[in-house]
Amino acid sequence: MPKRCWGDRNPLLAAYHDHEWGVPLYNDRDLFAKLVLDGFQAGLSWQVILNKRARFLEAFDGFDPERMARYDRKKIVQLLKDPGIVRNRQKVAAAVSNARAFLDFVPPGSAGGFGAFLWGFVGGAPKQNRRRSIRELPARTRESDAMSEALVKRGFRFVGPTICYAFMQAVGMVNDHLVTCFRHGEVQRLAAPGRSR
Repeated sequence: MPKRCWGDRNPLLAAYHDHEWGVPLYNDRDLFAKLVLDGFQAGLSWQVILNKRARFLEAFDGFDPERMARYDRKKIVQLLKDPGIVRNRQKVAAAVSNARAFLDFVPPGSAGGFGAFLWGFVGGAPKQNRRRSIRELPARTRESDAMSEALVKRGFRFVGPTICYAFMQAVGMVNDHLVTCFRHGEVQRLAAPGRSR
C-alpha cells in the first residue's frame, strides 16, 4: 500500500489525496469553483465538503459564476433549504457575491486573468516544499496573507489567510505532500514547465 500524508482511513479522502490534492490548476473557472468550496469548508472538515461536493455542483449550477451572480433572494432561500449542501446563510451569500466579484475581475466572454492573478502570489509556478511531518504544515503563510488581502480588496468574502492557504495547497500552488508520500514526486513532476492543465 502506498504511503500517504493523510487520508488512509477514508476511501473518499484517499481518492482526493491521490488524484486531486496538490495537482496544479490554472483554469479560471476551476479555480473559482475551488475557492468557493474552500469558503464553505471554513470551520468544517474537508471530508464534509467532499461528501457534499456532487450536490454542491448541482445546486450551484456547476459553479458557473455568470449564473450564480444572478441568484436572487428566492434562489438563496431555496439553497438554504437544501440538506445536500452546507446551509450557512453567510457562506451562501458569500458564494453569490464572490461570483459577482469574479465577473468584475473576469468580464463574461473575456480570456480571463483570474488564474494568472492568483498564481502571481507564488511567482507563477508551484512552490515545492519538502516537509517531513504534518506538524510542519503551516495554517497560513506570507503568500496566503497577501492573496487574502488582495481578494478582499476585490470584493471576495470567506477568503481569509487560512482558507487561502488550504486553497493554495489544493490547487497545487504549493506542493505540501510530505516527502515520504508517494504523491510528492508525482505532483512535483506535474508542476514541470509545459505540464499545465
